[in-house]
Amino acid sequence: MVFTGAVKTFGGPGQRVRAVDGIGLTVGRGETVALLGRNGAGKSTAISLLLGLNEPDAGSVRVLGLAPAQAVRAGLVGAMLQDGRPIPRVSVRELVAFVASTYPRPLPVAEALALACVTEYADRRIDKLSGGQIQRVRFAVALAGNPELIVLDEPTAALDVEGRHAFWESMRAYARRGNTVLFSTHYLEEADENADRIVVLDRGRIVADGSGDAIKSAAGHSQVSFDLAARPTEGLDLLPGVVTVEVTGDRAVLHTDDSDATVVELARLGLVRGLQVSRASLEAAFLSLTAPAASRAEKESV
Repeated sequence: MVFTGAVKTFGGPGQRVRAVDGIGLTVGRGETVALLGRNGAGKSTAISLLLGLNEPDAGSVRVLGLAPAQAVRAGLVGAMLQDGRPIPRVSVRELVAFVASTYPRPLPVAEALALACVTEYADRRIDKLSGGQIQRVRFAVALAGNPELIVLDEPTAALDVEGRHAFWESMRAYARRGNTVLFSTHYLEEADENADRIVVLDRGRIVADGSGDAIKSAAGHSQVSFDLAARPTEGLDLLPGVVTVEVTGDRAVLHTDDSDATVVELARLGLVRGLQVSRASLEAAFLSLTAPAASRAEKESV
């Protein structure tokens, strides 16, 4: 999968917006890649280009050496998108079997059902299933063509905690076969736990690309938290190294680019009750990477 200088613009004269702005990205076979970004960052547009649902205005997108639409028709790409309503009066097995029949080398229906963990209700009508069950059916449909690349857009949005764990177990089983997975999600912990590589988009451009650990390290911030013990919070943002301050109840969390200096000053002030120092979370790194651009956009709109 290769994006080469891909550009996609929407809107009329004077209101043109580059949803994808010159993306260059290569994903190798067998990688599991998470695509992260705020709403409007360009994730959905990038996915639409990858699936051949839109054409780039400039640059190119290739999937397994083919144009995206060709790769999809050949069954090399499967997709699980957010949109779509359940088909009435059709069982899960019937739907998966029908979709499989449209591809040249489909996955056996029973295998697709098992991988998606829907075997137990395979003979039930789709319009009688819960939202979480329907989401798993979408995964089975995406697997039906036996794709080498599967694209998942917010795949666990309708699932409860147990369902999310079951889904990722299924996805990892699919990836272990040597297949490629690209997924977008707003659950950053899912990206951190399940992706080999994370790509962060902001305003149509790639602002970070690497492992979860690499992105967290590049953000350069650590977290220093401690109990306030009813002490005032004024001046915490002025401590050495502190970038931002969060206060929840009687506990403060300082995001700092020099945790040693921050801790030394807290000790001098006698603020070391319940002290904890940890590396920045993926959420903190994500906010650090995307917040400056978001702030600029807000200023421009005023």
